[in-house]
Amino acid sequence: MPVAGQANPGPPPGYQEAQWMPVPEAPSSCPPGLEYLLQIDQLLVHQKIELLELLTGWEQANKYVVKNSMGQQVYFAAEVSDCCQRQCCGPAREFKMSILDNNGKEVMCMHRPYRCGFNCCCENWRPFMEVQAPPGNTIGYIKSEGCACLYPTFLIMDAAQTPVLRIHSGICGVGCCECSPKYPVRSLDGQDVGLIQKQWAGITKELFTDADNFGISFPMDLDVKMKGVMMGALFLIDFLFFEHSQNNN
Repeated sequence: MPVAGQANPGPPPGYQEAQWMPVPEAPSSCPPGLEYLLQIDQLLVHQKIELLELLTGWEQANKYVVKNSMGQQVYFAAEVSDCCQRQCCGPAREFKMSILDNNGKEVMCMHRPYRCGFNCCCENWRPFMEVQAPPGNTIGYIKSEGCACLYPTFLIMDAAQTPVLRIHSGICGVGCCECSPKYPVRSLDGQDVGLIQKQWAGITKELFTDADNFGISFPMDLDVKMKGVMMGALFLIDFLFFEHSQNNN
């Protein structure tokens, strides 16, 4: 799942100094790297502010810290993408999200090919993402459903592309009338299963950067693979609705 010409990111400075979640024991059926999610029903995702991007408007690859509800770091997520696509294609760019554990090992990756906006009615150009854990082993997909310009929905699918869950959104998906737009996650028969929510990051961060904070919740006993795919859906939603250079705007 590599992005052409781009190497996987290494751990950032101070990586081991963070307060990391202890590695839990995992059953043999759990894909390596997903054992952290077995005992978790909530994740907090904080996008790191890129100083060069803030000063110049030159789009940098996104980086995120993923924590549990106790504030312990669970993963570090780093975008791998082409520099020219970041500047010219914006949020429609192709990218890979590399997920690293506390040893700096890539335990999960998510690939989003180049796609147009969420309201594209062409089947082959709707937003789409593949999730692998560990890299090379596909555990699921996220795909924009139908032609929905006002109320976009997304299907969370297993490795066989069988629909499992559905993500709903408000008008335009971007929360035009609220600071913390919500994306309910429901079963195919409409029962609430979880929630993805953008969290208000403060007036300065919201106005002058595209760095976002998100929360995601799901049942403790949800299939750990679907938890991983839901995390991929969070990154896809961030790129589709909130990844816009403040300088360009």
